[in-house]
Amino acid sequence: MSGETVKREIRRLLKERNAILLAHNYMRDEVQEIADITGDSLALSIEAARATADVIVFCGVHFMAESASILAPSKTVLLPRLDAGCPMADMVTVEGLRELKARHPGVPVVTYVNSSAAVKAESDICCTSANAQKVVNSLTEPEIIFVPDRNLGRYVARFSTKTFHFWEGYCPTHERLTADTVRRLKGEHPDALFICHPECNPAVVELADHVCSTSGMYDYCHHSTARSFIIGTEAGILYRLRQENPDKEFILASPALICPNMKLTSLEDIEAALTAMVPVVKVPEEIRVPAKKALDRMLAIPRD
Repeated sequence: MSGETVKREIRRLLKERNAILLAHNYMRDEVQEIADITGDSLALSIEAARATADVIVFCGVHFMAESASILAPSKTVLLPRLDAGCPMADMVTVEGLRELKARHPGVPVVTYVNSSAAVKAESDICCTSANAQKVVNSLTEPEIIFVPDRNLGRYVARFSTKTFHFWEGYCPTHERLTADTVRRLKGEHPDALFICHPECNPAVVELADHVCSTSGMYDYCHHSTARSFIIGTEAGILYRLRQENPDKEFILASPALICPNMKLTSLEDIEAALTAMVPVVKVPEEIRVPAKKALDRMLAIPRD
């Protein structure tokens, strides 16, 4: 079956199932092209909760589908590839977080949304890469536990007087970008601005002209008068950047910036999920309720 035929069948099934198709910014180009909404993980989950659709097809990784289930428990959430996980999210466990909390009694836990529902349920408040600074500074306590991304945590710590206790997790994809690679590219493209995600390691962040979330990159590049950008995040973001800014140049900072989990989902997987209405991601109530409290507390704080 041709790609266009599969796309038409997906659109037919979406209508038949009263479903909405959400795609993360790092998905394959053809998946982003057919999606009803593209965005970062939390923005998509919020859209899932707002939608009148009965079925949410979430093209992303497992923790994202969980977040949609947390915020929209009455809807059916389909994750076309159940094996699409997140190595960073897998680096923090409930047991390990409980041990860390026991070593720092009374210290609030700030958890990046790139984490499992069970870990969110053990947390006081969640954050995104876009609102992490405001989340941290909204807390009155002088210390925080920050999980699971040490790189995002260390970036946020630059803008806070609090004492941080970091979980030593990281994104393997962003970690592959090195400062030497960035310096070489900046030398080859002296007029280009280097923009990176705060999940990059601190040595890379030091070289950035601007550090922001994926949603922030779209906004920054669109409004910037610069004509050329070196992009320090997963390659999938280039699709929309180029669509929205056809007169600007976007250079991926490294060919290693490809997340294999984000690239698992194909058009055929989406069609199969809508046909069989599986795999379904459903967060149990005993986890969903406390996890939602952590998300709700975050949602009360502006993203940017």
